[in-house]
Amino acid sequence: MAKKTSIVTDSGKVRRVIVVGGGLAGLTTVIKLCEAGIPVDLFSLVPVKRSHSVCAQGGINASVNTKGEGDSPQVHMEETVYGGDFLANQPPVMGMAAAAPGIVYMLDRMGVPFNRTPEGLLDFRRFGGTLFHRTAFAGATTGQQLLYALDEQVRRYETVDVENEKGIAVRGEKMVRKFEFWDFLSIVQDDGGKAVGIVAQDLKTMQIEAFPGEAVCLATGGPGIVFGKSTNSVINTGTAASAVYQQGACYANGEFIQVHPTAIPGADKLRLISESVRGEGGRVWVPKDPKESRRGRDVPEKERDYFLEGKYPGYGNLVPRDIASRELFLKCFHDGRGVWNGKTQKNELEVYLDVTHLPKETLRKKLAGVLEIYEKFAGEDPYDNPMKIFPAVHYSMGGLWVDFERSADGRLVVGSPRNQATNLEGLYAAGECEYQYHGANRLGANSLLSCIYGGMVAGPALATYVGNLKSSVYDMKSSVFDRAKKREQEKYDRILKMDGAENPYRLHEELSIVMLRDCTIERHNPTLEKVIAKIDELEDRMANVGVTDTSGRANQGAQFVRHLENMFILARVIATGAKNRDESRGAHFKPDFRDRDDANWQRTTMAMYGKGAGTRSEVKFVRELDYSIAGAPVHVTDAVDISLVKPRPRKYEQAGAASAAAAGSGEAKPAEKTTSATV
Repeated sequence: MAKKTSIVTDSGKVRRVIVVGGGLAGLTTVIKLCEAGIPVDLFSLVPVKRSHSVCAQGGINASVNTKGEGDSPQVHMEETVYGGDFLANQPPVMGMAAAAPGIVYMLDRMGVPFNRTPEGLLDFRRFGGTLFHRTAFAGATTGQQLLYALDEQVRRYETVDVENEKGIAVRGEKMVRKFEFWDFLSIVQDDGGKAVGIVAQDLKTMQIEAFPGEAVCLATGGPGIVFGKSTNSVINTGTAASAVYQQGACYANGEFIQVHPTAIPGADKLRLISESVRGEGGRVWVPKDPKESRRGRDVPEKERDYFLEGKYPGYGNLVPRDIASRELFLKCFHDGRGVWNGKTQKNELEVYLDVTHLPKETLRKKLAGVLEIYEKFAGEDPYDNPMKIFPAVHYSMGGLWVDFERSADGRLVVGSPRNQATNLEGLYAAGECEYQYHGANRLGANSLLSCIYGGMVAGPALATYVGNLKSSVYDMKSSVFDRAKKREQEKYDRILKMDGAENPYRLHEELSIVMLRDCTIERHNPTLEKVIAKIDELEDRMANVGVTDTSGRANQGAQFVRHLENMFILARVIATGAKNRDESRGAHFKPDFRDRDDANWQRTTMAMYGKGAGTRSEVKFVRELDYSIAGAPVHVTDAVDISLVKPRPRKYEQAGAASAAAAGSGEAKPAEKTTSATV
C-alpha cells in the first residue's frame, strides 16, 4: 500500500497526479486516487459527461448468479480468456472477474438505475460468448448511467479541500481540478525519460501549457476513427496513445480490432445496435431466396434462413462477436445473400436483425434506447419491421502495453506500482487505450467492467508509486517543462503554416477506406502490403497538407491535422502487426492461415516507434522490455501468462463448448465469492 507522504512540498506546492480522459476508466482512477488522499488534475478532450463511455448500451458483466445457473467469477474468467483465444494474461482477467460482482453492487449503491426483476433483484441478460445471464443493465443506456454516477462522485471531490499530512486544509486547493476541452499533446519527460507531467492545449484559446504531475495516467479510449466509419465517437482518434508511443511507450497487440456484428450502415458513420438486442431474443436472418423482393416483415418464417442458429445451435445468435461478424461477412460478401435491393437490383451488405416476435412491452422496458436510435436514423419502426444491420469497427483489443504483478492466488498484488504501468516510468494507462484484459477478442459487456476495474487497479498503483518517490516533480527546475512546452508550440506553429495542396480530410478519407476495406474482418498478406504502401504514400503526402483554419481560437482544422498525423502512425502499427501475425486468432482472421498457431504466436505483439525514411514512421517489434519503477529495474517478455487455464481449441458449434470444457479442466483455481469492489 502507499506510504503516508506529505501532499504539500517544502516549497508549498500541492503534489498532484494527472489523469487524462473523463470516461469510466479515468473517473474511477480519479476516485481511487482521492480515496488515497492524492489530489488529481483531470483533463478531458470534451465535457466529462460526453466521454465515449456514454455511448455504451448493453450492460456490464458480473457473475452474481441470481438465476441459479451455476455461474461464478471462475467461469467468467475462463470464458473471457477462452473468448479472447488465450492471448490475454490470465491473472488480470481473474482479478477483474472476481471483483465484478462487488463493482456492480457498488454502482447500484451509487444510484445507477439497473433493471430489476419483479422480486427486486438486479436483472441480468445474456451476452455473446456465454450461456449465462451475467450482464447487468440499465435499459439500453448502461454506459450513460454508469458515467453519470461516477461523474457525480468526482464532482464531490471537486468541492473537497486538500489536506496536508496533519489534516489541515490547504487554502484554495481542491482534491480534483477539472480541465475540460483540453487536448493532450505529450507527456513531459525528465532527463531520464520519466513522465513528470503533460503538455496540453486549451481548445478554446488554443494556448499550449505544460502541467507538472507526480505521475500520469492515460484513459483516453480507442482509435476507431483510424477506420473512418465505426461505432466510435469522432473524438476516438487514438491520438494520446500514439503521442506517447512516439515518445517511447510500447504499443501491444495493435492488430486485434473488434468488428461488432450489428450496426446501422450509414453515409457518415456506423451506429451501434447493441448485443443486448440479441441477448433479449433478437434473431439474425436472411431470406432463403437471394432475390426476395418482399419487405422483411412479409417474408414467411419458413422462407427465412436463421444461419447463426443453424450453425451454432448452443449459442445461436450469441456467439462471440468475431465469429458472428465473420459469418455475416461470409453470408453477404462471399455468398451474395444480403438483403435484396429492388432499386439497384443487387444484394446489399445487410442482414436482418429481428425483434418483431418479442412483446413490445418487454422491448420498451429493456431496449427502448437502442431501438429509438434505429428508428431515428433508419426511418423505420423496429417494433414492427426487422432491422437492417451489418458489422462495423467497434473496439480495439490492442493498446498501450501495461504491466501487472501476479499474486500467489493467481490475481494481482494489490497496490503494486507495476499494475497498469507502461514501460515509461511514471506513465500509466487504463481503459480501451491499453491492451490488458481482452486478448484477441473482447466478450460483450466486458468493456465497461474492464474500464472500471482498470481504474480501480491503476489508482492504488499510482498511489504506491507516488508514495515511493524520493523527490517531487514540483521541485524540479522549470526548464524541463519550458522545453516540453516549446517543443509542442513549435509543432503547432508548423501546422498553422502548412499551406500545401493536400486536404487533410481527404487524406483521412483515403486512410479510412483502405483500413476499413482491407484490415478488418478478413486479412490477406498481399493486400496488407498494399495497405502499408498506402500509409507510406499518405505520410509522404502529409508534408504537402494545407491547414483548413489558421484562426487563433477554437481551431478544429489545425487540431485535426495533428490527430491525423498520429492516426497514420497507429494505422501502421495495426496493419504491420496484422501482416506479421500469420495465424487466425480471435478477431484476427487470415483465410490463408486459418488455424491458431500457439507454437509461434501465443505471444503479445510488442511494437516500438521508429523514424523511417523522410516523413514516414517505422514499427520495430521487440520480444522483451526493460523498464524501471521508482528506480527498481523490471524485465518482461512477450510471453502470455496462461497459468490458470491451459489453451485448447476454441469452438462454439455446440452448447457449452467454452464453459463445459473450462469447468471440467480442473486447471484454474476456484474463485472466492466476491462481496466487495475494493481492489
